[in-house]
Order: sequence, then structure tokens, then C-alpha cells
Amino acid sequence: MSETSTLIRATGRRKTATARVRLIPEGTGKITVNNREFADYCYDEQQQKVVNLPFKTVDAENKFDLIVTVSGGGPIGQSVAISHALSRALQKHNPEWRIALKKAGLLTRDPRRRERGKPGQPGARKRFQFSKR
Repeated sequence: MSETSTLIRATGRRKTATARVRLIPEGTGKITVNNREFADYCYDEQQQKVVNLPFKTVDAENKFDLIVTVSGGGPIGQSVAISHALSRALQKHNPEWRIALKKAGLLTRDPRRRERGKPGQPGARKRFQFSKR
């Protein structure tokens, strides 16, 4: 199997979503997410733009095939996790692309997470109404 020698693997994360990507060079631009078509899985146009942004940044659209396994989080977090993993894989394939990907902010993992709810109050920051008398 000659594909496994050129197969590039990478992982990307956002909030609780984790995406594992297998990038296949000399492809046709086919993207498969969790054994489903890309348009089926990323049903919103905005999500599709987020996932394709690394390809557009390095001008490599329709040059790679992409197999993605993603779990956890919601649709937006998953699409950003896929984008993060794809950026890392493209950087492994061609280290010269790192500058463009870094400038676009695609290699930085977004550390923001949901803040936990504190005990004795209704939310993370919200307090019950205070009555002086």
C-alpha cells in the first residue's frame, strides 16, 4: 500500500471537540467526515468555509483528499477542530506553508473553554438576587 507512506496524520482541538485528520497528497479534493460526505456533515456554509480555509490560505484546493474522524463538542467546535488539524497536517506536508498558516491564525489552538458553574449560585458568574432587608 503506497498511500500509507505519503499519508499525513494530525490532530486538532477546540473546546471539547477533537478531530483526527488523514491527509492524502495527489488527491482530488474529496473530504470525508466520520464516513459521511463533507456537505452532509458540515451542513452550514459557514462551517464549510471554516474547514476549507487552510486549503485556501496555502492555495492547495482540490490537491488533497481528506479523511476526518471528529468527536465531542458541537458543530461549530468540530469544524474549527477540523480546520486546526488540517492546518497542522498541511504544515507537516510542506514546512514552507507554516508562515502563511501562522499569519492566518490557523495553527494556534483556541484555549477558551466553558467556565464551570460555581456552587451556591445559578451559573458561572450570575448570582441570586441580593436583598438588603
